[in-house]
Amino acid sequence: MSGPIRILLVDDHPVVRSGIRAMLADQPGFALVGEAATGREGVEEARRLSPDVVLMDLQLGAGMHGSEATREITAAGADAPRVLVLTTFDTDSDILAAIEAGATGYLLKDAPPDRLFAAIRSAAAGDSALAPSVASRLLGRMRSPTATPTARELEVLRLVAEGLSNRQISKRLFLSETTIKTHLVHLYAKLGVDSRTAAVAAASRRGLIRPP
Repeated sequence: MSGPIRILLVDDHPVVRSGIRAMLADQPGFALVGEAATGREGVEEARRLSPDVVLMDLQLGAGMHGSEATREITAAGADAPRVLVLTTFDTDSDILAAIEAGATGYLLKDAPPDRLFAAIRSAAAGDSALAPSVASRLLGRMRSPTATPTARELEVLRLVAEGLSNRQISKRLFLSETTIKTHLVHLYAKLGVDSRTAAVAAASRRGLIRPP
């Protein structure tokens, strides 16, 4: 790649953006070409600026989630920017949603600067860049896929944890209530429980979802 790696930063916290901006400014070979505070702004700026790498937070306020923004950005095909998730969350549901949305890498915000810089370079080159804890979680899923909830099942369970009914979840996800019930039945079997409350508790203990 000729020239600096062009980076777009998407994070809803001004202090975080300021800190990352300062780190990138001191690092040769990087050019921060834009910033966005929401998922929707991130998508629009990615289209306008055509960066090489988008540093994407996941929790971006009440609007578009970071994984949704990632999906829209990467939907542009081969010429789409690489998305490197940079977040504080490492639950299975967050990781799977981001990876399935097309993220090239997944890094936690407590990573040392050198690891962040290396991850940006890897993402720009089209290589995956995963935090060690994230890589081990994904490897664990590959080793026991039948016992591990799918991304959709975890999405349903996350909404259950928020207190939504099956009908509300079906409307939120544009799925039938029967499909929601089927996902819950599969979850109960995989988690070894027999109720919604127990499923949420078990998934929280295992780090599959964030505690409600």
